[in-house]
Amino acid sequence: MMGFVSGGAVALRTSSQKAVCSRTKRSVGVVRMVQAPAKSSTAVHSDVSPMTLTRYMIEESNQNLDKEHLVDLQGIMSGIQVACKKISSLVSRAGITNLTGLEEGGGSVNIQGEEQKKLDVLSNEVLKNSLRFSGKMGVIASEEEDEPVVVDEVASGNYVCVFDPLDGSSNIDAAVATGTIFGIFAEDDEQPCLINDDEGDLDAQKAACLIQTMQPGKNLVAAGYCMYSSSCMLVLTTGHGVNGFTLDPQIGEFVLTHPNMQIPSRGKIYSFNEANYPDWDPTLQKFVDSLKDGSNKSGAKYSSRYIGSLVADVHRTLLYGGIFGYPGDAKNTNGKLRLLYECAPMSMLLEEAGGLATTGRERVLDVMPTAVHQRLPLILGSKEDVQELVDLYQAE
Repeated sequence: MMGFVSGGAVALRTSSQKAVCSRTKRSVGVVRMVQAPAKSSTAVHSDVSPMTLTRYMIEESNQNLDKEHLVDLQGIMSGIQVACKKISSLVSRAGITNLTGLEEGGGSVNIQGEEQKKLDVLSNEVLKNSLRFSGKMGVIASEEEDEPVVVDEVASGNYVCVFDPLDGSSNIDAAVATGTIFGIFAEDDEQPCLINDDEGDLDAQKAACLIQTMQPGKNLVAAGYCMYSSSCMLVLTTGHGVNGFTLDPQIGEFVLTHPNMQIPSRGKIYSFNEANYPDWDPTLQKFVDSLKDGSNKSGAKYSSRYIGSLVADVHRTLLYGGIFGYPGDAKNTNGKLRLLYECAPMSMLLEEAGGLATTGRERVLDVMPTAVHQRLPLILGSKEDVQELVDLYQAE
């Protein structure tokens, strides 16, 4: 149940003062106004009006009436934020409620062959149900599902959601930051995804649904992530810039705290798993060496920061600039991150914030998926940092 806070009157005792000053205080995402009372009044009224995610989505659609999907995104984001609040609560209490460790005591794996944590499975169900009840989803594709899930016709809509319900779940037992990553596509009206066991070719119907899911990142109408850390923060783009919302536990709402997020054009941090350095190609090795010794174009020596949780590493990169990478190497030529529900949503966010996202040789958002769980090398971050690496690859 959500709680709400309303402004109240605060009585002020006055002595010899003859004037009351009017003051307006502004904080990011919150406007607090204190008005001077009439001479006969002994109270000052405080009106707190936070820009919640729900209110933001309404105003965004009102200001962009030509973007019909923004109205539908109100319902979708309502479902996603409810799921994120629930997952945040599950993560924060995991050690207390015995939700750490592997699903079914071990032995349970997802389609990628990765061991599933208890919270992987639970978070997946929470997000699936929230999206289904939004009434806007036609297809749902998750890291934890073997193939896309078609929403039943009664509750279905015209959108596709791709997501990683709990990225970084291997860090749960160590209480390291984790997160949910999501992307929203619009379905093709000419090839609707409807499964009816009693009519037509079932395989053909499923193939049509698969086509709806297999879209390049440039077709995304929205993307974002929710990070579960010292605070719960949801970062979102609907194609009109990037905004960050922090969950206020007092009112149970995501409140705008980071409006119009912009990544610096160049940073001073690189974020790679350097344990894989021997398996990288010579171009990437040369580039990372230049960041460490200051022989790069900026002439600055970069610091190394690597958490091992995609959401946490990308979030830091978005705020402070620099470059993050999970490249392909001799052992994993296609990298390890998944294109549809990890690389594409994060790439849309970074580009909307003024950064770049590449495989090293190709823009991530231009890559056409060939499989739901396809892996892809990912390098993203500040525009000048990423472009410097791209230039090195092009010069090969």
